[in-house]
Amino acid sequence: MDKRLTDLATAVAPITDGATVMIGGFGSSGIPFGLIDALLEQGATDLTVIANNAGAGETGIAKLLKANRIAKVICSYPRSPGSVWFERRYEAGEIALEVVPQGTLAERIRAAGAGLGGFLTPTGFGTLLAEGKETRMIDGRGYVLEAPLPADFALLRAEQGDPWGNLSYHGTARNFNPIMASAARHSIAEVRHLSDQPLDPERVVTPGIFVQGVVEYGVRP
Repeated sequence: MDKRLTDLATAVAPITDGATVMIGGFGSSGIPFGLIDALLEQGATDLTVIANNAGAGETGIAKLLKANRIAKVICSYPRSPGSVWFERRYEAGEIALEVVPQGTLAERIRAAGAGLGGFLTPTGFGTLLAEGKETRMIDGRGYVLEAPLPADFALLRAEQGDPWGNLSYHGTARNFNPIMASAARHSIAEVRHLSDQPLDPERVVTPGIFVQGVVEYGVRP
């Protein structure tokens, strides 16, 4: 089952208007810049984007915001330094926002990938973040029931990949990418090095069963 794709445009072609798209990365590390640019060219709009932040400057997610392709952002840090385009869209009422604490965001994504029905966390209990959610007291401590967070697509960045879609990462570029791969129906990875041979099993972080397409893209824009 060869999952190698010829180019970035082919990789993002299945993404439709209104899709929910997870985008890996933390800060500027592990972000699939090539796939994001290809999605911009592809033209899908009215997207819900799940990511750590809402982009910065004129690169990555910020490009999609600038082009008004995103209808909603689910993230932990919508106003990170340089998030000019998110602020403009939000202040104009052109985009919806769901803020999720970072640990909760990661666990909601992981829960979706693991097939869990949700989890209890003390984070957010007694705050606006708990409004409308089930809460419980356990041993005198308050908890919020958080739902799993799946997606239609995931755009990932990895260091190495093989024809079967197995992925390995470089350092902190690993971040959200592995859990997003498991939580999406269709995961697409851009990799710096795409091997003709299988990766060493001891180095595989994301098994190919979670990846539907892999494309080599070695140069960050």
